[in-house]
Amino acid sequence: MTIKHIIFVTVAVCFCTVSQAQRNTGYDNYNRIGIQGGLSIFDIKTNDLITESRTGVTGGFTTRGAFRNNFDFIYGLNFLSNQIRVRGVNSLPTGGVLDTQLIDYTIIGAQINFLLSYNIVKKHLSIEAGPMLNVNSKMELKNEQFENYIIEGYTTITAKNVEDISTFNGVGYVGVTAGLESFRIIVNYQYGFTNILGNLNKKNLENKKFKGNSSTATVAAVIYF
Repeated sequence: MTIKHIIFVTVAVCFCTVSQAQRNTGYDNYNRIGIQGGLSIFDIKTNDLITESRTGVTGGFTTRGAFRNNFDFIYGLNFLSNQIRVRGVNSLPTGGVLDTQLIDYTIIGAQINFLLSYNIVKKHLSIEAGPMLNVNSKMELKNEQFENYIIEGYTTITAKNVEDISTFNGVGYVGVTAGLESFRIIVNYQYGFTNILGNLNKKNLENKKFKGNSSTATVAAVIYF
């Protein structure tokens, strides 16, 4: 189901991006399509799990067009592979000693962004902000040998139990873009304003109500054509 969502998002945004770029309309007739890629540091801000941020990758397509005066409008599609660790404890201790592990998970998905950009130096330096929609997979265990580890702080919730995070997540974005007209560096921060752990609440895990927000810092490069 998640893969179908990602494919749909990919086709829809790519179609809109190409169509808009071909029209080449708008203020000052400035409209550029580009490809981008970079590194991300992902975490979930929560009091319900003990997590550790990890470095992932992101890349995709973007369109920047003149909107009005010193403002540009940016929209596009990114693919992401985020990494995160959650602390767990072996449910079957050896020799009376519990084995505590930071358990690795991967989250893959697609991300649509609709951003308003203010040009400090037109075509060279700008600040951006706006909403994003993340369509992501579950939080998949990288090593199944840890699936029966108990999540630290609980008695029955296993590492496998917390995989099914929410598929659709709203995210707020702020960032800075700097460089040349055709090549720029992007630094941004993304914070989820929806509960990425909300789907876990459907499972009645120890009658716990989970709450968490995604937190991502990204550094990327974009090439405009």
